[in-house]
Amino acid sequence: MNNPQISNAAALLGRVMLSAIFIMSGFNKIVGYAGTAAYMDKMGVPGMLLPLVILTELGGGLLILFGWQTRIVAFLMAGFTVLTGLLFHLKVGDAPNMIQFWKNIAIAGGFLALLTSGAGAWSLDGRGGKAA
Repeated sequence: MNNPQISNAAALLGRVMLSAIFIMSGFNKIVGYAGTAAYMDKMGVPGMLLPLVILTELGGGLLILFGWQTRIVAFLMAGFTVLTGLLFHLKVGDAPNMIQFWKNIAIAGGFLALLTSGAGAWSLDGRGGKAA
């Protein structure tokens, strides 16, 4: 894009939009800790991993939001998002879960795009006006 202000604003808005679901989800897992751990156990994922999941969602979401170490975090978040889609939503023949699965795949695609483009100038990675 030729207009750096529009590019910077779009990069920031994209990071806000990608991070929002993870920040909210991580916070909700803290609030509903016992129920989330029980659900994970029911799905065959040890509930004792919940602190790591919360750290990934909340921490990764905040890192993406502020644009710090964006390429590395985007890569890790893409993997996490695909993995959770496979573990919790890949249920062929179950339309609501398949919608959630493909949502996860789309979000992972957004993270991969962020991996290649970086956080943009309006980020901690890009502070000082240099593109990140």
